[in-house]
Amino acid sequence: MLFNSLRFAIFLPIVFTFYWLLNKNLKAQNILLFISSCYFYGSWDNRFLFILLFSISIDYLSGIQIEKAVNRNIRKFWFCLSLTVNLGFLGLFKYYNFFEQSFSEFLSTFGIKASYWTLKLLLPIGISFYTFHGLSYIIDVYKKRIKAERNIINYAVFVSFFPLLVAGPIERATHLLPQIRKKRHFDYANAVNGMRQILWGLFKKMVIADNCSEYANKIFNHSAGQSGSTLFIGALFFSFQIYCDFSGYSDIAIGTARLFGIELYRNFAFPYFSRDIAEFWRRWHISLSSWFRDYVYIPIGGSRGGNWMKMRNIFIIFLLSGFWHGANWTFLAWGLLNAIYIMPSVLFKTNRNNLDIVAQGKYLPSFKDVFYMTLTFILTVFAWIFFRANNIHHAFSYISGIFSSSLFTKPEISPEGLGLFSLIALFMLVEWFGRGQQYAIANIDMVFPKAIRWLTYFGLIIIIFYLSGKEQAFIYFQF
Repeated sequence: MLFNSLRFAIFLPIVFTFYWLLNKNLKAQNILLFISSCYFYGSWDNRFLFILLFSISIDYLSGIQIEKAVNRNIRKFWFCLSLTVNLGFLGLFKYYNFFEQSFSEFLSTFGIKASYWTLKLLLPIGISFYTFHGLSYIIDVYKKRIKAERNIINYAVFVSFFPLLVAGPIERATHLLPQIRKKRHFDYANAVNGMRQILWGLFKKMVIADNCSEYANKIFNHSAGQSGSTLFIGALFFSFQIYCDFSGYSDIAIGTARLFGIELYRNFAFPYFSRDIAEFWRRWHISLSSWFRDYVYIPIGGSRGGNWMKMRNIFIIFLLSGFWHGANWTFLAWGLLNAIYIMPSVLFKTNRNNLDIVAQGKYLPSFKDVFYMTLTFILTVFAWIFFRANNIHHAFSYISGIFSSSLFTKPEISPEGLGLFSLIALFMLVEWFGRGQQYAIANIDMVFPKAIRWLTYFGLIIIIFYLSGKEQAFIYFQF
């Protein structure tokens, strides 16, 4: 069930209505959320639901046993069992075929012919996201940071809450579980804020991302023989596609959760206005970046120690991040490239130079800000080519095509494509003036009178209705 589908547009109001009719019964509300989440997830494939429920059961039981155990070995047994199940499912469904094929190809370089057996398994949607929910919970219980959750429904809602189930944000038990346990009251202003964020997310996904997808796919899928300027335009289209697709999903998820009185982690903070790569990674997919920071980067040493240790830790974290996104060498190359990008700022301790909002309190950025934002954006666009390419060979041939003499020729782009760039420019202008908020139009009710606000809302709805591209699944569903 896609957020941008008619089916979800029917599903959400029904769940919302029954949920608040039960506002005097917290247990019933949570049961409704769990049942609704199971229906939402099972609507893709009922077989996926079994894996989700099994993962929830193992982690719930393991958490209680870890907390109860007096013997250290028993604690470790349940901890390892949970890790094995979570990572085992992830490895089997997402990475088995990749490793099997890669090992066979490696042997063939030495003249050893080896046949390999691939598993014809569908990748359960959202498995990378709910697996990380379970892992963070078990690690926190094992490290005695939190108490194990004894209410199975509360824990199940924490893992399976439908707005975040298939593509995040990646939540922590310390943040979400207390909200699930606590009685929630309907807040009209918060619900309006949620609806506004959903609308903005739908605009980003259906108007910007889906239209950019058509042009990006056309250029990437037929890149051979294209001019360098056209290939660069294709990379730009994909850069805006992936940003608006994923941040649009996050806006819809966070806005939907607000309708139920629940606050989720912020996942994007206007990353394309970043002045260096370190700032970009503080603003892009924040919940994943912070997860790797807290559960991998800091435990292996973080920025402590000498330069070699810092470099090692940076490469580990970015290679893992790349591999998390998918079983393809292109994702590892994307992670490696970002590690190389960020390395100088870590070594020279400039990675925390830009913690504030760019040009805060000003309408326009300085020339210096424009220069560094442009440089960071171009580096990011270059890295996205690896993310989008079908394989490593495709990525390098695409890049070599860009850096040819034809880079300075007129790109082959239709008038509709030029119109889309105009729409992107207008969108980025709105993002710029809203960069200090949780999302671009968050404070529209504080700036404009009611008449202009409602004109804006209706205008966005009309634009979505008339200019939306072909309905597509969100990119991060495949991760």
